[in-house]
Amino acid sequence: MLSAAILLGPQRHLPIVRPAVASLVGDDDRPLAVVTAGWEERENEDQELRDHVRRPVQNLEVWARVERIFERDRELLAAMRQRHDTLRKVQELYRLRLQGAMDATKELFRRGGDDLWLHAERHDALVMLQGVDSQHVERVAQIHQEFEQRWRPGERAAVQRERREIKARLADCACLLVAGGHIAMLLHRLRLFDVFGLYGDRPVVAWSAGAMALCERIVLFHDAPPQGSAHAEVMEAGFGLVPDLVALPHAKKRLLADDERNVRVFARRFAPAACVLLDDGSRIDWNGSRWSAMPGTRRFSEDGLVEEVGA
Repeated sequence: MLSAAILLGPQRHLPIVRPAVASLVGDDDRPLAVVTAGWEERENEDQELRDHVRRPVQNLEVWARVERIFERDRELLAAMRQRHDTLRKVQELYRLRLQGAMDATKELFRRGGDDLWLHAERHDALVMLQGVDSQHVERVAQIHQEFEQRWRPGERAAVQRERREIKARLADCACLLVAGGHIAMLLHRLRLFDVFGLYGDRPVVAWSAGAMALCERIVLFHDAPPQGSAHAEVMEAGFGLVPDLVALPHAKKRLLADDERNVRVFARRFAPAACVLLDDGSRIDWNGSRWSAMPGTRRFSEDGLVEEVGA
């Protein structure tokens, strides 16, 4: 866990990174380190962020560094591609099990009544659903563990070279910023370089997918997707640097927050973690022991309501 972190919603329309940084580091004028690997090939298009924060910024160029490694170490590239294919297959298989469990759970919560037997069936359905999620997280963790043990990426020369440069850039920074974008790309490339291990327990500001990566579990969600299933699904474990939180960026666009049944199932499925809706202007501060929230930052409650985090 981190002793100080701030998680934000999307920054495109209502940027609030600058005041978040100021509240963590004050007048410390050392550079900010930023990870924009989730933007993929647009990683260095960070001028808007630089203009906003009004401080020196060191882009760690995590996405580009992995591309350089792939050019030097074709064996590692092939291994990572194979792992990606395995992860995609395991996600598809999990999705099949999830479909049945979610359909049954939502039907039980759709039915009217308040008798003992319905409560018991709803409880058991949620326990089964949580078990499906937990088993999937464990399987994905096993895939990563086997990959690490077989290929030992941290011991490979091309990876070590880039890690040394990242460590040097992090050494004299005041705060680490983690932007959003493609969550799997961001997560796996941060993990390859052990960026948070190199950085240590210092202040972090993260938004959108960056906020998701810091949590214990990464949940993918869209109640009305253009294609595919509408059931929220666990992708895998995050870095677990901030506890008891499910970060849900762009919630207004992706979640039916006015559907009481949907909210109840979502909140109870991931309890005791708080399901926080990280929309424009949302902000969660973690001080190492408890949360506080910017007014207007909302969460799903187990009663089916959408309420302010501090309510």
